[in-house]
Amino acid sequence: MIRSATLPLQTTLPSLNDNSRLKLFSGSANVNLSREVARYLGIDLGPMVRKRFADGELYVQIQESIRGCDVYLVQPSCYPVNDHLMELLIMIDACRRASARQITAVIPYYGYARADRKTAGRESITAKLVANLITKAGASRVLAMDLHSAQIQGYFDIPCDHVYGSPTIIDYIASKQIDDLVVVSPDVGGVARARAFAKKLNDAPLAIIDKRRQAHNVAEVMNLIGDVKGKTAVLVDDMIDTAGTICEGGRLLRREGAEQVYACATHAVFSPPASERLASGIFEEVIVTNTIPLPDERKFEQLTTLSVASLLGEAIWRIHEESSVSSMFR
Repeated sequence: MIRSATLPLQTTLPSLNDNSRLKLFSGSANVNLSREVARYLGIDLGPMVRKRFADGELYVQIQESIRGCDVYLVQPSCYPVNDHLMELLIMIDACRRASARQITAVIPYYGYARADRKTAGRESITAKLVANLITKAGASRVLAMDLHSAQIQGYFDIPCDHVYGSPTIIDYIASKQIDDLVVVSPDVGGVARARAFAKKLNDAPLAIIDKRRQAHNVAEVMNLIGDVKGKTAVLVDDMIDTAGTICEGGRLLRREGAEQVYACATHAVFSPPASERLASGIFEEVIVTNTIPLPDERKFEQLTTLSVASLLGEAIWRIHEESSVSSMFR
């Protein structure tokens, strides 16, 4: 007669929020930021092999068991954008096939976001395309910082937590105790961002730059709405790419009588010749965050880089603990 073994009943169930089930992995795009996030969380980055075949194909292997774990993959889609985006998709697929319970793509900088709607015929909406790719690869959730436009959250068919780098920049600006400060939006589309920024700085006055774009990465400043004469102007944007827009804005503010001009942005894309333009003396200081790593050759004297690791780490912790993320910014 065959007898079946009697297994002892499990008296305690593992906690859903068991911290040993929180796993953090980093892509190759911004390892230093990932390490800072890991230190904030008090954990180590998970071991992973990344390599490239002779023909350029990427290979990723997770080197520890993540079965039943909540996995967070930190990877901004910065330059080279296509390589880093593809690496993120491969990381997500590897984790899905390794039976992770939940996979969160932590994207400090979301590339391809500028094409978020059709402005002419026969255009692609790449922001939605990338959202589809991340979802189909197997991500359960996305954590993004300072998306180029708020509606991109709705492009995902999975939960999308949107956090902001502005608290870090606002704290730094506030520490300078600047008198007669005016917050300036470099275009009409950034008014909501600049208004929220100004509100956090004791309801500072707001000015708006009206411009017309003749081509991609080419901006022509037309006029200024608001008063900056004799004041310290703080230009606020989500990203600085070639710096054409923000430098034209800075020149206009100087012509309109601003005594000092600061430039602030979360994402320092800094495509050439951005560094040369920003270092030309238009700005007293250019303040960015470390969502995108900057090589030494793109740094300059007026540049200040602030870390958003604690913001991302806190958001990851709250997602893992199933508590509110939005309350971080109230």
